[in-house]
Amino acid sequence: MLKMVFPNLILHFFDKIVIILYLLFNKFIQSICRIIQYLCKNFKRYILGKDNIIYGFQPVIEAIKSGKVIDRLFVQKNLHPHKDQIVRQITKLHEIPLQYVPKEKLNRLTMHNHQGLVAFISAIEYTDIEVLLPGVFEKGETPFILILDSITDVRNFGAIARTAECAGVDAILIASKGAAQVNEVAVKTSSGALNRIPVCRNHNLKDAITFLKQSGLKIVAATEKADTLYYMQDYKTPLAIIMGSEERGVSGEYLKLCDETVKIPLNGEIESLNVSVATGIVLFEVVKQRVV
Repeated sequence: MLKMVFPNLILHFFDKIVIILYLLFNKFIQSICRIIQYLCKNFKRYILGKDNIIYGFQPVIEAIKSGKVIDRLFVQKNLHPHKDQIVRQITKLHEIPLQYVPKEKLNRLTMHNHQGLVAFISAIEYTDIEVLLPGVFEKGETPFILILDSITDVRNFGAIARTAECAGVDAILIASKGAAQVNEVAVKTSSGALNRIPVCRNHNLKDAITFLKQSGLKIVAATEKADTLYYMQDYKTPLAIIMGSEERGVSGEYLKLCDETVKIPLNGEIESLNVSVATGIVLFEVVKQRVV
């Protein structure tokens, strides 16, 4: 009896070993496939370089001087003091947002010799809000401006731009720092709307909101702290709508500048909407009121 059981145990053991080896091999193959997919996806970025990236100290400085619209500038920490001074002066002059990062981050952005500087060229040309707004008034139109506070997700920004263009918004106003990068992903997500709707980037968003307020626009912020429901507000006057990030909402310093605050009623258990969805709801309430 024992002679018959022992071989069966051995066979059972080997069956288990084969199954385990098969599962491990399958996982290994899946991992290899994911690595190959990742390398193929990022081949242009890491090997060929991206069209919207400029690297190297002199190339970046010359690009800024020549009028290239720089969306982001990453500067290596502990850059040579003389070079750092030049970078600070030229970025301040051209109001270009810069961020100091470790060398390792720059190495991830490009495999080429970056010399401590990597710049991203914007996919669009920015517009000056102080130039745009008088033009809207001169055409006899009622201004409709969308202000985005700390919307950092590129796809959300693209989706919002698409909705804003469809709603007839005159311009999107963003801050130089703390805003989504306006790159080819944002343009694609917007279905090309970012090539049609003006985007105004301001170094100091508080000053830009103050300018709009002094120009006769009613400033309305969408916030869960509001008492008034969004559809109970009057949007037929010159108007600027402020939408904040899903995490923090509209900043307190901007809420202090607002004439009115509104909220979207929520009946479910989830506490907030995606910001692009919330923006669409408020913008098309404006459209509804102005069409009727």
